[in-house]
Amino acid sequence: MAVYLITGGARGIGAGIARRLVAAGGTVIIADMEKTKVDGARSVMCDVSDEAQVASLLMGIETLEGQLNGLVCNPGCMVRNPVERMTLEEWNSVLATNFTSTFLLVKAAAPLLRAATGAVVTITSTRAQIPGPDTEAYAASKRRLLALTRALAVSLGPEIRVNCISPGWTDTGHDKLAPGDHGQPPAGRVGTAEDLAELAAFLLSDKAGFVTGAEFIADGGLTRKMIYAD
Repeated sequence: MAVYLITGGARGIGAGIARRLVAAGGTVIIADMEKTKVDGARSVMCDVSDEAQVASLLMGIETLEGQLNGLVCNPGCMVRNPVERMTLEEWNSVLATNFTSTFLLVKAAAPLLRAATGAVVTITSTRAQIPGPDTEAYAASKRRLLALTRALAVSLGPEIRVNCISPGWTDTGHDKLAPGDHGQPPAGRVGTAEDLAELAAFLLSDKAGFVTGAEFIADGGLTRKMIYAD
């Protein structure tokens, strides 16, 4: 039975991926600052930007599950502040959670993943390419994560594959969508956690054995569409 670690999996996209992997018969561990509500998954409270907590998390998996086949790096936080008012503490906090955490997780998980010929999926964002106003820290962290993903794929192959998913606007039930938003992308709707979960499950599986170092943009085509004022 395959074992998966999902970080930032208490809700939203991470929870959707966790549910999909549990339904497929996988053993799923969710690491988050919140308690998970995903049935069938083991929940661990963990600040993945803290190296000691990450080391303890992976030690627990090695002890209890004995293996790790897949890692999904999905923690995410955003601080919306005009750049003139953003503090260095806020900037560093966003980068630590969204970017540095993946370095810490992969570093700690690499021995288990290598033994299992496993896979890593990182969750970036189309905001890395088309940022909104006052999202400098978030956009920068996700762009850095894309570069890290590609470098890890080169360094860790062929034993470990590393790919990333860049979601566009995704309705996770926590964001307010304005009327008409579902009709904006060429696909005719915004994404769902289930859409991203299917893609993540594929990238973690042996069916994606020839896929590594790749970015998959899942945004319903929105970043390919010119938005006109008229």
